[in-house]
Amino acid sequence: MTEYTPPDTPLDVLHEDHQILIVNKPAGLLSVPGKTPELADCLIARLEIAYPQVLLVHRLDRDTSGVMVFALTPHAQRHLGLQFEKRQTKKTYLARVAGRMEPKTGTVDLPLIVDWPNRPLQMVDPENGKPAVTDWRVMKASDVESRVQLYPLTGRSHQLRVHMLSLGHPILGDPLYASETAEQYPRMMLHAEELRLRHPDGGAGMKFRVKAPF
Repeated sequence: MTEYTPPDTPLDVLHEDHQILIVNKPAGLLSVPGKTPELADCLIARLEIAYPQVLLVHRLDRDTSGVMVFALTPHAQRHLGLQFEKRQTKKTYLARVAGRMEPKTGTVDLPLIVDWPNRPLQMVDPENGKPAVTDWRVMKASDVESRVQLYPLTGRSHQLRVHMLSLGHPILGDPLYASETAEQYPRMMLHAEELRLRHPDGGAGMKFRVKAPF
């Protein structure tokens, strides 16, 4: 794992009300603290300064940027947690991947499990892996790279990264699964572009979107 040097950027709050907080997470910042003191700086720790009551709902990988929802009440945390668990939220990611992806749309259905000797890496394991499904849509492509929208239908650790790698189109700049490209890119080219959910107070549908910075 590369040295942890989180970006020193101000909080980018997209929406806040009495129940939820929507934030644009920068790439390079952990969602939650790591196991050692030098990994203490993270998004939720920064949010706690302004919102002491903030509660975790889901995570984004350190090197992924984009839309995250946090709860501001235990009720909201339970409500949102169930939406994620029951796959009622809709997530759209944007990625730049190696090579020309064909066909234009498709689905990866490959079970994933932690690669124990090489943690935190995950791997495809048809026998023991947990179900993992990702839809994709190519936005534009050249022989060198493709720009794709990814729609995870499950929420496994490193799911999009391993699924793209399994298709032979790793996410560019990925320090774990495409380390040979990490030097050429300023960051991993994966961004959580849109999140759709129901508000914990009343159930109204809400959509939050942040354009990819690459």
